[in-house]
Amino acid sequence: MSTRLMLTLVTGFATGVLSGMFGVGGAVVSTPAIRALGASPLQAVGSTLPSILPSALSGSLRYRREGLIRTRVVVLTGATGVLGSVGGALVAPHVPGEGHLLMLATAALLAFTAVRTAVSPARPDPADAEPAEGEPADPPDTATTDGREEWWRLGSIGLAAGSLSGLLGIGGGLVMVPAFTGWVRLPIKEAIGSSLACVGILAVPGTVTHQMLGNIAWLYAAPLSIAVIPGARLGAHLAIRASDRTLRLVVAGVLSAIAVAYAAGEMVSLLR
Repeated sequence: MSTRLMLTLVTGFATGVLSGMFGVGGAVVSTPAIRALGASPLQAVGSTLPSILPSALSGSLRYRREGLIRTRVVVLTGATGVLGSVGGALVAPHVPGEGHLLMLATAALLAFTAVRTAVSPARPDPADAEPAEGEPADPPDTATTDGREEWWRLGSIGLAAGSLSGLLGIGGGLVMVPAFTGWVRLPIKEAIGSSLACVGILAVPGTVTHQMLGNIAWLYAAPLSIAVIPGARLGAHLAIRASDRTLRLVVAGVLSAIAVAYAAGEMVSLLR
């Protein structure tokens, strides 16, 4: 086994763990990793997308078993996200900077997501609130719950996430996780599980489009797609077992570290 193949497999496993834990598709690790292994910037964007689908499927099955995926959220977000994904993939080759600016944009998005995740605690479930002594319990606030999942709200998230998925090859979870927790007000684990399911949907049109444009190098994409499957399963298991606070802080810390590494690597490349 060649060194490059072995490192690509290791990268795929790590990508799967990150995907399953954080619901972000995992390309935030695989994209810079295969850049370091010799892929061009556009190949690094396109070649990560085929691995997102098996990773998302593997992790989503674990979250679904625990009842942590909102079907309405996935369907409405995924439907509009598909359109955005194709558009983003078509625009990617025309962005100036030969792919370097896309990498810097990814670093900025990572930093934003890390901050939003750290400072936006999940809203407690109204059903968990205890009434004061002598007072009857309030009925579930179904109107408020339904209002947080309005079609236009989820559609807007899907369109933004899909566009960034196709443009940057990152799966779109970097938008969906903070949007689901902060705007739709889902608990962190439901936000991650639902995001991961959406990520798999968004990866399909982006993969097809990048393949048609010749941006996928299967030398990297194939081993990544195999190794992410057990990694995503492990990542989902770790996330489900963790407390919400711990999970939120770990997500923010890891994404911050990757953002710094992303930005530093691309700045060095631009200055050469």
